[in-house]
Amino acid sequence: MGADHTRPAPPTPPGVRRLLVAVVVPLFALTVIAALVLWPRQDREPIGGADVPRYHGTVTRVVTEPCPPTPEAPDGGRGPCGTVTVTAEQGPDAGRQVETPIPAGPGAPRVAVGDEVVLVELTDPADPAVKSYNIAEHQRGTPLIWLMVLFAAAIVAFGRWRGLAALGGLVASFAILLGFVLPGIGAGQPPLLVAIVGAALIMFVVLYLTHGITAQTSVAVLGTLGSLVVTGVLGLLATSATHLTGFGSEDATTLSMFQGDVDLHGLLLAGIIIGSLGVLDDVTVTQAATVTELAHANPGLSRRQLYRAATRVGRAHIASTVNTIVLAYAGASLPLLLLLVADSRPVSEILTSEFLAQEIVRSAVATLGLIAAVPLTTGLAAIVTTAGRRSHGAEPAPPAARPPAGRDDALEALGGGKSTEAAW
Repeated sequence: MGADHTRPAPPTPPGVRRLLVAVVVPLFALTVIAALVLWPRQDREPIGGADVPRYHGTVTRVVTEPCPPTPEAPDGGRGPCGTVTVTAEQGPDAGRQVETPIPAGPGAPRVAVGDEVVLVELTDPADPAVKSYNIAEHQRGTPLIWLMVLFAAAIVAFGRWRGLAALGGLVASFAILLGFVLPGIGAGQPPLLVAIVGAALIMFVVLYLTHGITAQTSVAVLGTLGSLVVTGVLGLLATSATHLTGFGSEDATTLSMFQGDVDLHGLLLAGIIIGSLGVLDDVTVTQAATVTELAHANPGLSRRQLYRAATRVGRAHIASTVNTIVLAYAGASLPLLLLLVADSRPVSEILTSEFLAQEIVRSAVATLGLIAAVPLTTGLAAIVTTAGRRSHGAEPAPPAARPPAGRDDALEALGGGKSTEAAW
């Protein structure tokens, strides 16, 4: 998360450091206190009923046969039909050959000899002593582990110690999401408040762990925190103005059936906050580093000049990042978009439906929060940089302009020799 700027920033004067500490430390303490207050006090009962026993196995034989006719499909149905022989590796039949029907239906796995699969044990309600097996899915543990190893190795090889710190920040992010944000929302806490506190915790841990405890990082932290608040307020206003309920997806509808006390409107806002955080910290770190680099390259730049120059960089960054946000939301919602394209309703009705309006609000609010991050972070960085400069003494004068070259010198530079007039 965030951009990587490996060159150390110039030392920050003690007065500026004390001011940043006086602002950042209370905010961090307030975030920790809020997290303790919102921390779920009891575990919720798991939803979905009792777990079905699941065991690993390996396919040793696949036999395909014609499907028997049914009243709905006199020609034998859609299939496939047949049996799969699996060597069970776990459970009461470990080491034995068990037979299962070939998986059929939408989303059913396609199996072949040698595939490692997951078996589910089914019990006949009329006679608990009668048991059977079905293939639920393929085993994915080994390829996922190798993919994660490659992912971690590439990050460490390229980023070295900074890459290792980024991996630590990623682990911390998931720990906060799985240990605080999701359990807190599941326990009935206000989703928007939990998301803001959780995002702030992730921000503090990840930014300081990845980029070090510096004034530049502190500026990025303040810019990110301010942008998160702006994003939350804009999200609240936008969802209220468009009357979004949070029931804009099948997952949300299913969740409401199992956990009726979850605030789906707040859950929508929480998703916007969490989804915006990863892009926000990239922009804020980049803007803080840009101001620092500009001031280091040209100490004569004033606060306004630093702000304007860094803002031009921010505009280019935002122009590419906006497309990233929209495509990310579109990619995550491709099945929904395909369903809407096949809809026979007018385009105006499709665009204003709950399903698509929710995605439009997500993209628009995240983009507005991202745009707000550029002037906010750039202004803070320019103030901190110029304040540190003045604390060391008078602000350096801009470099003196070169004296204008004489006409003869200019003609000589262009012609490679003395001017014709001089020869005369």
